[in-house]
Amino acid sequence: MTTQPHPLMARSATGLPEAWRPIDRLLHRWVLSHGGTEDLARLGGALSAATGEGHSALAVEDALRLGAPTLDHDALDALLGAWLGPPEADTPFVRDGNARVYLRRYWQAEAAIAAAVAAVVQATLPAFATAIDEATLDALFGGPSTPETTPQREAVRRCLGTRLFVLTGGPGTGKTTTVRRMLMARQRLQDTPLAVRVAAPTGKAAQRLAESLREGEGLPVAPVALTVHRLLDYQPHAQAFGRHRGRPIEADLVVVDEASMLDLETLHALLDALPPHAALWLVGDADQLSPVGPGSALQDLVQAFEARDASPLVRLRHSFRAEAVLATVNAALREGDGGALAEAIDRSEGAVRVLDTTTPAAVQAALRDWAEALLTDAAMPLLPADPAQAASLAAAALRGLKARQWLCAVRDGAFGSVEANQRLDAALRRHAGVNAQGEWYPGRRVLVTRNDTDTGLFNGDVGLCLADADGRLRVWFERIDEGGIAPARALPIGALPAFDLGFALTVHKSQGSEYAEVAVLLPPDPEHRVLSRELLYTAASRAKRMLTLHADDAVIDACLDRPVRRAGGLHVRLAEALAAATPRDAGSVPG
Repeated sequence: MTTQPHPLMARSATGLPEAWRPIDRLLHRWVLSHGGTEDLARLGGALSAATGEGHSALAVEDALRLGAPTLDHDALDALLGAWLGPPEADTPFVRDGNARVYLRRYWQAEAAIAAAVAAVVQATLPAFATAIDEATLDALFGGPSTPETTPQREAVRRCLGTRLFVLTGGPGTGKTTTVRRMLMARQRLQDTPLAVRVAAPTGKAAQRLAESLREGEGLPVAPVALTVHRLLDYQPHAQAFGRHRGRPIEADLVVVDEASMLDLETLHALLDALPPHAALWLVGDADQLSPVGPGSALQDLVQAFEARDASPLVRLRHSFRAEAVLATVNAALREGDGGALAEAIDRSEGAVRVLDTTTPAAVQAALRDWAEALLTDAAMPLLPADPAQAASLAAAALRGLKARQWLCAVRDGAFGSVEANQRLDAALRRHAGVNAQGEWYPGRRVLVTRNDTDTGLFNGDVGLCLADADGRLRVWFERIDEGGIAPARALPIGALPAFDLGFALTVHKSQGSEYAEVAVLLPPDPEHRVLSRELLYTAASRAKRMLTLHADDAVIDACLDRPVRRAGGLHVRLAEALAAATPRDAGSVPG
């Protein structure tokens, strides 16, 4: 007997955009099932599709492309009612003038962020607002001011008397060094040790920042480093954060690195969980890719702050890296300057290469060469029986993974990370002498894809399979805990949470990491929707010594000509809220 689909399901399955995801189609069906018209249902599906592309709102000029009806002024007026209304109405969809339409949760997130930012910017910290003198700055920086260190010194000045500070800059501009000096200056103004929490969206980025801060002297207490989700006590079963205004973060100061990866709702949660006496420092590269989730919070903050004189923001521009050519390449990519990019590559003396890898056969050949390079990096050690020695050798092997990394712009297809991983895995498996029925071998890399509270591993953690003294294979991870960097630890293969192979990463997954050598594979179609200036800049700026771009000139030009523009109104709301803000004592501002 054939089961007939429910009429509502059949109705919603026809004539909808092929690009809609299941969740977009589900919202379309939900609106219909609750009495909404077809136009309202299509608006709902398009709003969901817009958030899938990273927008916090549906721009009216994007309505038809994303499957909504035309949304001119008259059409919006006609749709007003129980489903669509102005911000003050209690409707699921929010009309923001004639420019944008929101799902209410994202309009609320933007409004809450703007209000919270205005509040913390208004709040001064009287006990710490005393201007820092030049002699103290000279002591912190090991000498008098230079053109290269002037912006860093300005960051130290500006961060002390405000509850919110943003430090942005590209790779090699000294963001971490500046944060360390900011922390030292902040500690000098307080008799008791600062309670500092250091966080980042991924475990890798949090580890890297904590390690860098520990390399210097002058910090009386080593900062605690966590992922942002752990800092906020994310509870996956409830899909909520355990830290909030009623149970704030226990800290005097919260420093969040790689803040360009924060989506709207996570930034809102951070601001909501900030204690009334504490400060929040956001550190990151505002020119990188926007977060996977909706919004471009850091970019919008930087845009709003840069429009204000003496704002709680400093942008670092000078690169201190020895590989000056990579800094020049990154600057050209950031500005979308094809001429400057070509000149920088020509002068790179082989440190930057562009290879015309535009066919599946060419990709396969490039991956064979990459597999050979991986094999020459270092032999995977047989770990000793002593647990401490084994952990030490495993930690060294994990650090060795930073020597080189293959990056892909996309996940699927002949130019994606899944196939690249499969080919590299097969080549290394053959070299290890593992038979066709085998799967694991020393040197296999994995990438955790889901936060897992049972193992303490988080999305983005990288593991390395190594053999114990008795030949048993386990997967080792770097990790951080409440005390900061902890020894590497191993998990049995059967205890691993959800993972992908880690030989090839998508550019999004690589954020927060740096490698000596990077290869970037781009899809060969210049019209591919994933291509953007920010994607290419983010990928290239992962490299510290050598960079290979597997793409032709047309694809590179397409990236340079296509800056990302996410639809949303946070920058507008921030500008309005900041314009109305006037400084007041921190004690009068809610956390």
